[in-house]
Amino acid sequence: MLQQTQVDTALPYFERWMERFPDVAAVAAADQQAVLKAWEGLGYYSRARNLHRAAREMVARHGGELPGDLQSLLGLPGIGRYTAGAIASIGFNRPAPIVDGNIGRVLARIFALEHPPRSPEGQRNLWGWAEALLTRRNPRDFNQGLMELGALVCRPRSPACGDCPVARFCAARAAGRVSHYPLTTPGKERPLREGVMALVRDEQSNLLLRRREPRGLWGGLWEPPWLEPDKGETTREALMRLLRELGLKTAADPAPLGVVQHDLTHFRLKLTCFGIAAIATAAGPPFASSGPMRWAAAAEIAAYPLARLSHKALALERENPG
Repeated sequence: MLQQTQVDTALPYFERWMERFPDVAAVAAADQQAVLKAWEGLGYYSRARNLHRAAREMVARHGGELPGDLQSLLGLPGIGRYTAGAIASIGFNRPAPIVDGNIGRVLARIFALEHPPRSPEGQRNLWGWAEALLTRRNPRDFNQGLMELGALVCRPRSPACGDCPVARFCAARAAGRVSHYPLTTPGKERPLREGVMALVRDEQSNLLLRRREPRGLWGGLWEPPWLEPDKGETTREALMRLLRELGLKTAADPAPLGVVQHDLTHFRLKLTCFGIAAIATAAGPPFASSGPMRWAAAAEIAAYPLARLSHKALALERENPG
């Protein structure tokens, strides 16, 4: 949870998670939908899918226990170099270097790193220094100490250099250029992608939901159907194409509910939402209860794992009833 989420935000999710899944076996025994629902709201859902896969591998290959050696940890889905090192050193007190944002900032200032930390050269230097400095006697305390040093003393802004226990070794301080490090790279402007979303209700006010493919953006989650217009296609034309693809006809002229926006890592998404009173055509899909398209009753929607974007659209629908 802490890979992409701040501690204060993650804590209530963690507490609810541990009540629902108290051990590895419980995660492994659950289906993916239950895992995604418990993760709902944290974003970056590939973390939840990988956690589920890793739990099943731990049950199959490691007796339901988390392995403590670096190579076994690196063999589990979703565990990369930093996470494996953190588990091995902090969890098992085994010598394994780690570089997170706090440690990277400390090392970048101590050694006056002349590359952005996320660049290949920066990563190579930072991991090399972390490995060289690591104590074999008590790697748990050493790594946690470096993390706390970055969080509490060697802060991004207004670092407390006068309180720093390693200030005499710091090349950035010696040069009077602490604020210069670590180097930054200019952020790229995220492109805006636009689309249309159909909040389709049948005669019983059931909502049509579609499950996304298992992998990729919001993989495995449910959502009201949406798509992006083809080149030269108007918003209304895109909406009608979506309804044709769903095998649905409208009982009335689709009413625009408004616009929802969501910022993602690599792009921004803006969807125009329409409230649809629909009737199924004879050629339309059956929307079986076990398939990727379902009619969900109002009382059932809360059980489906939905991305925040879908929650925004449903809130918009509630604000603009029928």
